[in-house]
Amino acid sequence: MTAGLQRTPLNAAHRHAGARLVDFAGWEMPLHYGSQIEEHNAVRRDTGMFDTSHMLAIDVEGSAASALLRYALANNVDKLRDPGKALYSCLLREDGGILDDLIVYFLAEGQFRVVVNAATADKDRAWLDALRARRTPEVELKPRRDLAMIAVQGPNARDRVWAALPDTRNTTESLAPFSAASAEDMFCARTGYTGEDGFELLVPAARAEEAWAKLAAKGVRPCGLAARDTLRLEAGMNLYGQDMDENVTPLESGLAWTVDSESSRDFVGKRALGDSTPTRKLVGLVLVDRGGVLRAHQSVRTPQGDGEITSGTFSPTMQQSIALARVPMDVAPGDTVEVAVRDKSLRARVVQPPFVRHGKILV
Repeated sequence: MTAGLQRTPLNAAHRHAGARLVDFAGWEMPLHYGSQIEEHNAVRRDTGMFDTSHMLAIDVEGSAASALLRYALANNVDKLRDPGKALYSCLLREDGGILDDLIVYFLAEGQFRVVVNAATADKDRAWLDALRARRTPEVELKPRRDLAMIAVQGPNARDRVWAALPDTRNTTESLAPFSAASAEDMFCARTGYTGEDGFELLVPAARAEEAWAKLAAKGVRPCGLAARDTLRLEAGMNLYGQDMDENVTPLESGLAWTVDSESSRDFVGKRALGDSTPTRKLVGLVLVDRGGVLRAHQSVRTPQGDGEITSGTFSPTMQQSIALARVPMDVAPGDTVEVAVRDKSLRARVVQPPFVRHGKILV
């Protein structure tokens, strides 16, 4: 085992399955179990599962929990009226820079669950705790490292989960996308990071290996970080630390739709966003010329000025190279740009993400 790395409750299962383990944000995580491409295709065509226990759930509880989140998040938790409903949002600095992107679930009056990224978990906790201490000290923040997380994704994901974990069916069969419900001791959210249907399951850590084994026995293929990255990029979903970070705002990152500009409420970063005029935006690119693969940090040349690729890969579904890139505001879908790929200048077409959703190529 690699010294100093944190390990999820499923670490032994990954080792038993022969996973290639790597350091990801200080966690020992499976990169793949032999074939990234086969794992990617399993999710697009059938069902795959990912250990996402390195991410952190934080329960926000107290009579002022809603008030804290109304101020802390750029999106408006007032939209969450029904128990289990979920909301995607950014956590911003005062200057509008993105501290993290997250999902918040409304559980009941005065009870929310926030799920944050592994690489930013400590920073997010400290930020939220500072806001809590300053504005709503009666609110409790409870990190839930007693829970493991398993994302089961693909067109057959729900049926596979119900076959493997039948106690979940009654409470989740009618669950709408971006909603969650509790089933026994499991929290089942119809959310994901692949562009396919499925569940993200929060399971007691002590039961994680049992749930993982039951899912595998019903034909759910274990998948690693590599497939998760190609799937999320095909789905046009940002990765924190690549497509966005503290140096950019949601308005420059394809996330303006997550910023509540309608209500009168104040939130961290609102004034800065209102005073800013974005000069860049995030677009999709599809490589036209042969002879290379689009990768992060490659320069993008456009008639309106230079840009840069933030994430790039070869799409197993499209059999083409694709990317997300931050470019000048006037660049539009249908434009042709040039990308510096090693010692060559290759043409790419500008598109509006997503590239692939629910198994269908959209660009």
